[in-house]
Amino acid sequence: MADDEALGFEHMGLDPRLLQAVTDLGWSRPTLIQEKAIPLALEGKDLLARARTGSGKTAAYAVPMLQLLLQRKATGPVVEQAVRGLVLVPTKELARQAQAMIQQLAAYCARDIRVANVSAAEDSASQRAVLMEKPDIVVGTPSRILNHLQQDSLKLRDSLELLVMDEADLLFSFGFEEELKSLLCHLPRIYQAFLMSATFNEDVQTLKELVLHNPVTLKLQESQLPGPEQLQQFQVVCGTEEDKFLLLYALLKLSLIRGKSLLFVNTLERGYRLRLFLEQFSIPACVLNGELPLRSRCHIISQFNQGFYDCVIATDAEVLGAPVKGKRQGKGPKGNRASDPEAGVARGIDFHHVCAVLNFDLPPTPEAYIHRAGRTARANNPGVVLTFVLPTEQSQLGRIEELLGGENGAPALLPYQFRMEEIEGFRYRCRDAMRSVTKQAIREARLKEIKEELLHSERLKTYFEDNPRDLQLLRHDLPLHPAVVKPHLGHVPDYLVPPALRGLVHPHKKRKKPSSKKVKKVKAQNPLRSFKHRGVKHRPRAVPS
Repeated sequence: MADDEALGFEHMGLDPRLLQAVTDLGWSRPTLIQEKAIPLALEGKDLLARARTGSGKTAAYAVPMLQLLLQRKATGPVVEQAVRGLVLVPTKELARQAQAMIQQLAAYCARDIRVANVSAAEDSASQRAVLMEKPDIVVGTPSRILNHLQQDSLKLRDSLELLVMDEADLLFSFGFEEELKSLLCHLPRIYQAFLMSATFNEDVQTLKELVLHNPVTLKLQESQLPGPEQLQQFQVVCGTEEDKFLLLYALLKLSLIRGKSLLFVNTLERGYRLRLFLEQFSIPACVLNGELPLRSRCHIISQFNQGFYDCVIATDAEVLGAPVKGKRQGKGPKGNRASDPEAGVARGIDFHHVCAVLNFDLPPTPEAYIHRAGRTARANNPGVVLTFVLPTEQSQLGRIEELLGGENGAPALLPYQFRMEEIEGFRYRCRDAMRSVTKQAIREARLKEIKEELLHSERLKTYFEDNPRDLQLLRHDLPLHPAVVKPHLGHVPDYLVPPALRGLVHPHKKRKKPSSKKVKKVKAQNPLRSFKHRGVKHRPRAVPS
């Protein structure tokens, strides 16, 4: 009955061109945040909205923004072209993603609505040329927007009507507090504003007081993560650091995890250590981090979404740690120096069809766990989160479980009981591989990858613009080989496979490169196999396919 009474897109008084774009995107009905936020925004109200990651917050502000701009052009007095919508996001990747979503929704009114992304610092000259044409909507990070305002290439005082702050709880965390306060001095006194956030904290409250005027606050009554029927969450206690590497090797090499997976670690150095470890066993993976050029980071995400490779190691210590307010990021621990302060992967980035999130390192905060877990089980697809825990991290795990709060007092993270003695035969291989991954090897790997990515980004930029299909040949999971790789480690002899697993698993094979003409979309499915034998025991609930 409740579903029948839900407000559909067709009942919101939207422009037919927007409705057609929504249909093309395959959205049959709005999500909860879209259903509540869009009508209020169309009434001209300021909004402070909290909704979980992956709930459709981008469309919740993009649809009313486009509708209001189209309505103004159709019925209002004829005025000169000007920038009337501004979208502020904390990272360059989110800026590209927001721009892409707005352009998809404006597909049938592209002549009337133009969108510009000014988040990339290296394109300042071309951005000034774009801003001279006065696009209707500008998307960017606070620092880049402020830079253009100070150079007079962007003027908003007499024209801005709509302001959006997406992932508002991260804007201060990324060190944009001073930029935001300076930026607000360049805006008119009266405008409509939307603050969209996954959490409400002190930073969001501060922004609310700075930006919003008599706002409507939407705190949707929904859990911060999907329910157990869609998202299965497990934790496995590893006695030592070596056990974590051993277990991960077994899960990946024996294909106990199926589909695409994200591996989260807490530092950039750990990310490369893990990649070089997996490389010893011919398990391809790539590291997504802020040291890489923006074009390379976005290309990694794009190829992962297209199915070119199954495993991405995500490092985002600047966001997931405890950033210092008022200071720009990038001066963190030794393992994270020189990373782009406007790059982030744990929040907001839309990875498609992620079957499993593996927290190889325990998230530093409960909120970080939620944002990592939000990368899977999106859009009604099932997913699994598996968290590796050391005995010394039990108290930290307890805080995460307290925040998640399972039903009827049940633990939110079920124990994934893996009998480590079944894979003891692989331990000597793991030790051998771990010894090969030295600090020197990690430094050489980071330097080599940065040099190669810079080469690809600069020299081949023009070529790839003219030959987009050839861009698919540029893969990011190729071996780095700074350490000595022993070929025999890439093969798993049958005698090492636990008897209980023989016939049930298929050792990891090198992934074939998809055709550039057509890349099949793989439907997300439950990636952890449900074994009913004495070797591997866990208690996953059935997940509908």
